[in-house]
Amino acid sequence: MIETVRRRVSGDDGMTTAEYAVGTVAACGFAGTLLQLLGSDWVQGLLKSAISSAFDLIF
Repeated sequence: MIETVRRRVSGDDGMTTAEYAVGTVAACGFAGTLLQLLGSDWVQGLLKSAISSAFDLIF
């Protein structure tokens, strides 16, 4: 019982504000990179052919 309380009080669970900021910046950078990649003609063509192939198999 006392050990459980001690763990809860001295635990290092959760993120601090700085960790949230770093995580947010990393997520925004990843999203920007993903948008640039998905906007390229090569990836769009690849996605269109994959979707067309999937529909050809279904119908």
